[in-house]
Amino acid sequence: MGSLYSDQPTWLHSVPAGMKLAFLALLGTGVFLTHALAVLLISAACCILIFASLGTATWRAKPLLIGLVFASVLIGLFHIYMQQPMVGAISVLRLLSTTLMGIALTLTTRYTDLLGVLEWLLAPLRRFGIAPERLSLQVALMLRFTEHFFIVWRRLDDAHRLRTGKAGGFKILAPLTIHMLVAARRVADTLHLRFRP
Repeated sequence: MGSLYSDQPTWLHSVPAGMKLAFLALLGTGVFLTHALAVLLISAACCILIFASLGTATWRAKPLLIGLVFASVLIGLFHIYMQQPMVGAISVLRLLSTTLMGIALTLTTRYTDLLGVLEWLLAPLRRFGIAPERLSLQVALMLRFTEHFFIVWRRLDDAHRLRTGKAGGFKILAPLTIHMLVAARRVADTLHLRFRP
């Protein structure tokens, strides 16, 4: 499966995966606990600067950034229409902060490192007869398939644009579904062979 992970080294690549996950968790919790516009503005500005500091490594996430801008504009316009501009500004700033840091985490962290952190976090469940390796693998696969979905979507949309000069829209939904089902079956077969007693 394709991955958004960038092999181009940045300063964030050297930060341990556990620290990045902890920062993202604290950031996500913090921005949703506060309604102070000034605090959210500072948070969003810092996240934009951190993301921009990754340089050309961020180019791989261009389609996600376009989607983020589009979603932010829609959310802002909706709340303006509802005569709630302050709520709209708060929502957009929260979205920018958490999404940019989530993308930065994806760009600079290998899945094996994320898997190691998840296994460590879930290790106490072993006392209850639950295998943390299985749970961490399930979470990692969920994240990987989410990322793979957007990558396949981008490739199909680019191919459709080359052929027709227009965005794919709903026309690429069927081939996208087929691609994802084939990928899921391939991964399932691999896991079955790997864990077969």
